[in-house]
Amino acid sequence: MKKYIFIAWILFALGALYVHFFHRVFFQRELESAFGISAYFGFAFFLLLGSLRGFTLIPVTYLIVLGLLFLNPLPLFVLTMAGIVISSASIYRFSDFLGFDEFFEKKYPKQISRLKSEFSKRELPIIVFWSFFPFLPTDLICYVAGSLRVDLKKLVLGVIIGEGITSGIYIFFGHQLIRYL
Repeated sequence: MKKYIFIAWILFALGALYVHFFHRVFFQRELESAFGISAYFGFAFFLLLGSLRGFTLIPVTYLIVLGLLFLNPLPLFVLTMAGIVISSASIYRFSDFLGFDEFFEKKYPKQISRLKSEFSKRELPIIVFWSFFPFLPTDLICYVAGSLRVDLKKLVLGVIIGEGITSGIYIFFGHQLIRYL
């Protein structure tokens, strides 16, 4: 199932790139007329995607790339961070209920055991580093924080710092790259 979701996401991204480069004005005009509303609909839709993204274990990078095609950098950054905070807090709260604990412990037993041991000693620095490092899934650290009952405020602060830096770099440099192209 994960493979099909990933393929669908890639097809959606390719379609968005095509629309952005070849039919941007037409697409924006059609969206506005179809919904009869302003950009707030797009903002709400992007926030919804960002909030649900964590449950699919899809990295936020893909959503940022799509957002770069249709949103200005500052609203994109704010919406991305809001989605990350909502997603992280949701995973923290519902990790046991959703079975993430079983999934991660079966898939990564050694890493989870080592992470739990280290995590109990240095919670906030680990959350910040983990959230900052692009190749580590932030959703995993949210699950671990939830299973260890780390203070939710500490988790959110660490995720905001780590993901905020990474997302800011992606968004603002990505925007400049798109403008350059």
